[in-house]
Amino acid sequence: MKKMFLLSIFSALGLSTAVLAQAQPDIKTDVTRSPGQATATGMVTATAVITAIDAANRKLSLKTPQGKTVEMTVGPEARNFEQLKLGDKVTVSYREALTVSLKKGSGAASMKEKEISERSQPGERPGGTVGREVTVVSQVVAVNREAQTITVKGPRGNLVDLKVNDPDHMTTVKKGDRVQAVYTEAVAVSVAPASEN
Repeated sequence: MKKMFLLSIFSALGLSTAVLAQAQPDIKTDVTRSPGQATATGMVTATAVITAIDAANRKLSLKTPQGKTVEMTVGPEARNFEQLKLGDKVTVSYREALTVSLKKGSGAASMKEKEISERSQPGERPGGTVGREVTVVSQVVAVNREAQTITVKGPRGNLVDLKVNDPDHMTTVKKGDRVQAVYTEAVAVSVAPASEN
């Protein structure tokens, strides 16, 4: 993914690191299982209030609910900077999801990555989402039913042992099967006007 693009939308990754590290974030996690598949998701959300704006240099000062101040520079890729006002609330959400599923059949190991991006339209409130989705298909090279592990070989030749917690899943997997893992991460930034605080 392009590094400069990730630094856009209010320097989204930098903002999330600074604000989420200093704020009392709201953290939610969830794990779901179905035959041949498991998904783990996590979401962290934090807010801060704009306390100073340096429009000429596109810089903001943000105050967390704990009273700490975070300084940040907003890149030119972020639209609608001129709409920001003192007292506006900035909300940053970081979402991760990992789905692992058993795919019957054979085929080469592979890896694909795609960008996830959405910017606010001109005239809308500032905000947007950036992220990525990585899909890895690995070959099952060994099954150890007693230890409840499978060994998979990734597209770069690396071997990884995976613990299978559900014994029923161990009965369906065999050497030569494929395991697909889809990892998604995204950072969303939104700005609420001061009157909505």
